[in-house]
Amino acid sequence: MRLGKSGVRAGGAGLVGLALLGCAAAAQLGGEQTGAVEFFLRGGIFMWPLLFCALLTVGFIVERLITFQRAQTDTRKLMAGLVRTLQGQGIEPAKELCVRTRGPIAAILHAGLAKVERGTDAVEKAIDNAGAIELAFLERGLILLTTMGNLAPLLGFLGTASGMIHAFDAVSASGQAGARVVAAGVAEALITTVAGLVIAIPAQGMYNYFVARIDHYVIEMEQSSVELLEALTELKA
Repeated sequence: MRLGKSGVRAGGAGLVGLALLGCAAAAQLGGEQTGAVEFFLRGGIFMWPLLFCALLTVGFIVERLITFQRAQTDTRKLMAGLVRTLQGQGIEPAKELCVRTRGPIAAILHAGLAKVERGTDAVEKAIDNAGAIELAFLERGLILLTTMGNLAPLLGFLGTASGMIHAFDAVSASGQAGARVVAAGVAEALITTVAGLVIAIPAQGMYNYFVARIDHYVIEMEQSSVELLEALTELKA
């Protein structure tokens, strides 16, 4: 299962935009403000924790995309080459093939081949253990995305409450209830809400994508281990 380059870029576009917007705000606090910086600052104090969430989310998404790209393997080609090497050259060349191939599939196959001398049960156990380790590596840190997906909207809603408080304070201070009086507070409320959703939506979308990729790897691991065991059985026959 793959996500096209355009889909990945779209998934992180909103987060990158918010991050760059916040950095620009920090750089221009003392100088002339652009429209984008002014928009960021009008969101109030809660835009800063939202910016931090955006930076964490962007960084993690990029790191996971790189990790999954490196883990990607042509499993059919690997298994065809492995079976051919086992039948024609033996165990050691097959192990070397796995070492030369990157990714979790090759890692679990190598772990199984390393226990061939101890029998089929040992091979299965080695594959299961290696699979658990590789799966844990692929799932590492995914809780961060779910945390950001839950936390960002809550921070946005907190900013909404803060903005409404400021709006009512302005009405109380001026003694009037005109649109101009409450505009700043309402703007703060809406901006933080939007910012929270801009972070949460891509975070949740990318989390689902990563989980789908992991499920795909699990299926490939299971199929590859079965094929390896069948090849070893035929080799001994």
